[in-house]
Amino acid sequence: MREQHPPTLRFLGATDTVTGSRYLVRSQGRQVLVDCGLFQGYKRLRDRNRVPFPVNPANIDAVVLTHAHLDHTGYIPALVRDGFRGPVYATAGTTELCKLLLPDSGYLQEEEARYADHAGSTSHHPPAPLYTAADAVRSLDSFISRDFDAPFPLPGGIEATFLPAGHILGAAQVHLRLGGRTVHFTGDLGRANDPLMYPPRALEPVNVLVTESTYGNREHPAGNPEAELGAIITRVAKRQGVIMIAAFAVGRAETVLLHLSRLLAKGAIPPIPVYLNSPMAIDASGMYQRHREEHRLKDREFEAMYKVAVPVRSPDESKLLNLRGGPMIIISASGMLTGGRILHHLASYGPDRRNAIILSGYQAGGTRGASLAAGGKYLRIYGQEVRIEAEVIQMEGLSAHADSTGIIEWMKAAPQAPSMTYITHGEPDASDALRARIKHQLGWKVRVPEHLETISLENPR
Repeated sequence: MREQHPPTLRFLGATDTVTGSRYLVRSQGRQVLVDCGLFQGYKRLRDRNRVPFPVNPANIDAVVLTHAHLDHTGYIPALVRDGFRGPVYATAGTTELCKLLLPDSGYLQEEEARYADHAGSTSHHPPAPLYTAADAVRSLDSFISRDFDAPFPLPGGIEATFLPAGHILGAAQVHLRLGGRTVHFTGDLGRANDPLMYPPRALEPVNVLVTESTYGNREHPAGNPEAELGAIITRVAKRQGVIMIAAFAVGRAETVLLHLSRLLAKGAIPPIPVYLNSPMAIDASGMYQRHREEHRLKDREFEAMYKVAVPVRSPDESKLLNLRGGPMIIISASGMLTGGRILHHLASYGPDRRNAIILSGYQAGGTRGASLAAGGKYLRIYGQEVRIEAEVIQMEGLSAHADSTGIIEWMKAAPQAPSMTYITHGEPDASDALRARIKHQLGWKVRVPEHLETISLENPR
């Protein structure tokens, strides 16, 4: 018989960083994990992926996911490998995307370990991936899909409901009801005016709110991102340059393709070749077709969007792009330059000032993307220092996250204030700035929790 305690919430991640989303809810002696993400960025954060999980995976009864991005899902293969045997609940869109993202993550980690071993660029002998592609494939057997707006039971007398969050395909807010209390996790909130996705569902009355704060200290630019993108492409094409667009393979790549198709349709950019060098983004197109109820695109726009770019699947095709030269546009992952094919293009085209690198959204601290956005001139790529002379542009207007005002406006519509709001999933400055806005503008009780802190859901403080 399990010992009974008041329900608690423990912050296992995303408390001093914008990555590593992990929240442990304990009720009636059972444990449910909301999100199971990778820490990314600074080495001190990435090292958290290598230490034993704070809770024995075998003692976790279920996992519930907000959406498919790796900072919310990327630790699942390791959790399953290390003893977790329960179900992983997600929306249909998130489940389908994880079938692409998780095996790819395992493959990239294996590839990086092999390269580090070959180049001797690591102190670990031999270097080992956090998990393998095979681990990731095995973990997919744990997934169970649940519909939006359809409550389902979890261990510990918990009832969970997925509510639309915007952001990307399948993204959900997670609403938990337990012991007469409600706990609401925003996941990553989308934008009210996103060109691709519908806005997030309005906030219902809740006792405890756990919100992201990715853009908690800033606003998206007021200008038109499509026009800005067109101006960049036009000027770089005139100098026969290569435009490298670092885009998250799921969500951001589709937004970029949509803008490109509209720009080409009205003759606002020259008709230069466009390559979508991301097998994952190519495969995701079918998912967007199957889940049209989640996004704004009409059939004609959807078809035009995917005709804009030449799909590049094989590694050999990818390598040939590095010999082609400009003018051309390459859309490739990863969005924060943490890995993937974009690194090979940066090594080839980054040293030439005729070219341009577009960072299409948020860059977490400690990533190559953040270094470039801050004016850095050198990137370490596969053990080599590469000097970057290409023009670097960070386009915050392409972000799929609600900004600070967007989050505040979403909260304002709530019929009543939560008993307590916890600010997570942001860099320290962003989390504290959003905390201050919520306190002073809304008058809510709010604070930023500590890493590994446990709070009572009956009496949150």
